[in-house]
Amino acid sequence: MKNLLLLSLLFCAVHQCFSQATLSGPVDSSVFEIDFQVEPADDWTSLFKRNEGWFGGDGIYTIPMDGIDSSGRQTDIKTLFIFSDTMFGEIDDGKLQSGSKMVNNSVAILNGKQPTNQSMQFYGDDGAIEELSTLFIPQTPQSKKGEYYWLGDGFVNHALDNTTYIFGYRIRNTGAKVFGFEEVGNTLIAIPEGSKPPFADYRQFDTPLFIQKDDKQGSGSFGAGILVNTEQAGATDSDGFIYVYGLRGSNKEVLVARTRPEDFEDFSSWRYWDGSQWTSDIGEVESIVDRASNELSVTPMPDGRYVMIFQMDGIGSSVGLRIGLSPVGPFGPIQEVWKCPEVQVSKDYYVYNAKAHPHLSEKGELLISYNVNSFDFINDLNENPQLYRPRFIRIKFD
Repeated sequence: MKNLLLLSLLFCAVHQCFSQATLSGPVDSSVFEIDFQVEPADDWTSLFKRNEGWFGGDGIYTIPMDGIDSSGRQTDIKTLFIFSDTMFGEIDDGKLQSGSKMVNNSVAILNGKQPTNQSMQFYGDDGAIEELSTLFIPQTPQSKKGEYYWLGDGFVNHALDNTTYIFGYRIRNTGAKVFGFEEVGNTLIAIPEGSKPPFADYRQFDTPLFIQKDDKQGSGSFGAGILVNTEQAGATDSDGFIYVYGLRGSNKEVLVARTRPEDFEDFSSWRYWDGSQWTSDIGEVESIVDRASNELSVTPMPDGRYVMIFQMDGIGSSVGLRIGLSPVGPFGPIQEVWKCPEVQVSKDYYVYNAKAHPHLSEKGELLISYNVNSFDFINDLNENPQLYRPRFIRIKFD
């Protein structure tokens, strides 16, 4: 009992130190350090290696359908997986058969926490490929013909009738040979509780969360990651806010906005971090770190710190980690977590958009995914049709 009391006092002291560090200026650099081990999560990677129906996609985010996003969950949960560009078709003897099809976004639902084929249902898997269509299509007042959605992060909002909110990036093709697309707007997709794919009753609306490119810096957008820092969501040190992370410019600067759950659709309530305080002017937003990726995660740790997971430099070859003292930092230096082996296979292969999935993780661990793609997409997909799918690793913290 005496040892338990000492441990409890130690935890409280450390937690208080981390909480106060954001207010007291420079801090000891040791608070940004953390010991960990990393290993491949082959069970999760294998779940997405498929020969028919859904066989490839990127933009993988996971949303616990009960809205509780903490690690060490029991198995009686459901998870909504959302993907951006998605491939459907048939693979025979390692070769892609004719008749495959790409849609711009798709979903799947996992029952429980175990990555088994019996528990995972990909929407559209059991239908005729020629009849498949993109799930979410831009139809907001600002949308234009020919645009399509790539999906950002999402969450279940307990304060607004358990509505599932997902960020939708309006994308337009540019015709460029490499990366021939651009984001032109930011929207929100709202799915009512109990709705099932294809979500015939979802709403969508434009947001002011897209930052136009100017002479000083590149364009930016919010929705790269969401931290629901509320008690209902299982946050370790809840303050009642929803933190929404964004990316800006070629340096991959991370931006932060926040609002209360009940005010999520009221954009006049949103505040943006300007480096020292919260402001109502999105034009004053300042980055908290750079060298991140267009998809990322920020996860609370039991000791009061926060861990940011991302792909280093956007499409760098490594998964990176930073330790922060609050949802807006300060964050410490990058620690390399994993050197992605896929980039060694071909000069055209690249990896991107690493992020953590807390509610699918065990206590003391983080399950992390990243995507694999090719600059020579069509040719490489024909040669290696299972290239274009997420890979998983698992971090164990000491």
